[in-house]
Amino acid sequence: MTDTLLASGSGANKKSTAEVIPKAILIPFILLTSCFALWGLANNMTDVLIAQFRKVFTLTDMQSGLVQTAFYGAYFVLALPAALFIQRYSYKAGVLLGLGMFASGALLFYPAAQAMEYMPFLMALFVLAGGLSILETSANPYIIAMGPQETATRRLNIAQAFNPVGSITGVLIGKFYILSQLNPATDVERAAMTSTELGVIQTGELHAVMTPYLFVAAVIVLVWLAIAFTKMPATKDAVIETGEDQSMRATFGRLLQKKHFVRGVIGQFFYIGAQIGCWSWTIRYVMTQVGGTEADASTYLLISIVTFSAFRFICVGLMKYVAPERLLAVLALVASILVCVVMGVGGITGAYALVGISACMSLMFPTIFGLSLHGLGGDSKFGGSCLIMAILGGALLTAIMGQISDSIGIQASFVIPLIGFLYLIYFGLKGYKAD
Repeated sequence: MTDTLLASGSGANKKSTAEVIPKAILIPFILLTSCFALWGLANNMTDVLIAQFRKVFTLTDMQSGLVQTAFYGAYFVLALPAALFIQRYSYKAGVLLGLGMFASGALLFYPAAQAMEYMPFLMALFVLAGGLSILETSANPYIIAMGPQETATRRLNIAQAFNPVGSITGVLIGKFYILSQLNPATDVERAAMTSTELGVIQTGELHAVMTPYLFVAAVIVLVWLAIAFTKMPATKDAVIETGEDQSMRATFGRLLQKKHFVRGVIGQFFYIGAQIGCWSWTIRYVMTQVGGTEADASTYLLISIVTFSAFRFICVGLMKYVAPERLLAVLALVASILVCVVMGVGGITGAYALVGISACMSLMFPTIFGLSLHGLGGDSKFGGSCLIMAILGGALLTAIMGQISDSIGIQASFVIPLIGFLYLIYFGLKGYKAD
């Protein structure tokens, strides 16, 4: 999601003498860049919560998968309202609103922990993710618009480089603080405990979830205050005079006629579902195939995210020699093969294959985004919002994987990412072409 605008900034391949980060915007740029790290941290702490809540509340895989349904469902619901809010007010107002909701959702973890029930945590995550949806919709284009257009993409690349720092930090917090405090008692052993004994264990485990989020809320409040009292650059979006009806209904009608765009939205839906599904179920998969505790298995998730981050830069280099759509198709093919290993071989080999899938996924979001928006002209802004809303795949497909896991087994559930990667092979070979 943080790669949303990477492929769409103008002047990406043109040499320019314009400054990437002019001195006049240095402080605002640093403050906005901190937001990229914060939402990376929040995204990947959420992946850990699936394993945590499953153990604490003795949930099925389907029920624990509702964590991602609440999280990415909020992204879908608030993506378009966020764009309308920014259009009505300003990028700065959108950033502050997003940070405010982000902090509020994190603070709601306190009453959720006191209630010791699953649903309040889902509600807190929905509020938190709603703030992230508004924050991402605001901060990405703001970074592009706040400086010279010639260096917009380079400026966004710098800001996005800090997102993996937050992501890795989120996994480390989950591994060494949240998951490490899980009581080793099994579901059967917990069922045999008295309500008092079980309550003591659950209180400690939920406290381990609550504390990091309260700390994150405090950091967010500090960032909110810093941005609120800093003079941020005033920006205006370029208006394209097309002479066309710019109403939402007319724009949507034109977008539906762009078949490559429609196929791109479908591709983005499948990709986000595959990415979130693979990362969300990594801990569960490793525990069943390799063994160990949740904390032990989270090492594979950490390695997956580090691999994803490293291959992001490798793929950018490869694009100098291979067309983006071809590279997308090749990596989708490799990912499909690795998923088959995850499903059919299992064990430590399957776990390594699952890590390898992250390398293949590194370029997918921005490449799909850029190919889908090609030729949309003045409809690109609304088209971009639709592509952001396609992250609903992270909510729906992860839950479906959980249902399959409960019914057949964790290995079989990876048929969902397989379907997504197979579709992306088609999109990279043919589906991206404008009709």
